[in-house]
Amino acid sequence: MTNRRDFFKTTSLVVAGSMVGANLVSAAIPAGKKKKKVGLQLYSLRDDMTKDAVGTLKKAAAMGYYSLETASYDNGKIYGMLPDEFTKQVHGLGMKLSSCHLGGPNYTKGTHAACMEWWKTAIADHAKTGMKFMIKPGMKWPETLDDLKLQMDYFNAIGELTAASGMQFGWHNHNHEFTKIGDEVIYDFMLKNTNPKNVIFEMDVYWVMKGGCSPIEYMKKYPDRIKLLHIKDEKEIGESGLLDFKAIFEQGYAIGIKDYFVEVERYNFEPLVSVQKSYDYLAAASYVK
Repeated sequence: MTNRRDFFKTTSLVVAGSMVGANLVSAAIPAGKKKKKVGLQLYSLRDDMTKDAVGTLKKAAAMGYYSLETASYDNGKIYGMLPDEFTKQVHGLGMKLSSCHLGGPNYTKGTHAACMEWWKTAIADHAKTGMKFMIKPGMKWPETLDDLKLQMDYFNAIGELTAASGMQFGWHNHNHEFTKIGDEVIYDFMLKNTNPKNVIFEMDVYWVMKGGCSPIEYMKKYPDRIKLLHIKDEKEIGESGLLDFKAIFEQGYAIGIKDYFVEVERYNFEPLVSVQKSYDYLAAASYVK
């Protein structure tokens, strides 16, 4: 199964069956269903978005999702559409664009100028959507702390550009960040070596758990740095029993998270069904606002 890091190597640089799909498209959104502004990382529906972006957006809206985080940007287009066109589609369905995931080119000292030009273009394109966050979910993985510090200097430079455009740059973790280089936990080193004014962190609670750590304790430790959450489970949200989502949401609200997004990477069902089940789980949870 392709994970997001592999996905972005190809896409950032450059179904539920017909009956289920038809039902999702035609279903009216129940009254009050959008009171809980549940977000969705569109990577959860990556194959469907590739086949039919507009139709899949309609299905996500019919499920009840409100805020979206994108995972496709290539040659100035988002899911094959110009930013204005994509934004119009999303807003027309009563949803908003909150954030995006962008890979960007591999960074070295020698590629600094080219990388920054790439980000300038990407920032200008995404600023047209009205979204507030631009999140990076992968990098050339460091072998030494000097390598990692170089990447954090790069993050700080991107953060200055996004801040100038009214957005915030951030990092999305996987489990590897909770290993060490020397005596330093990579995730903590990243937090300590990025500018709090310009670089935020989007915590993927599932990957923190898989890294052997507690997302709740990390939110307590860095309440001013973690601004977004990825709500994820082994498959559908709530199916594994491995995460205490009640405690996660309560702590997230306590530190003032700005948004959260369901992300389903693996499925027990067709992706559209799994994503619907994940929404229903959170919509029914008394602790989710």
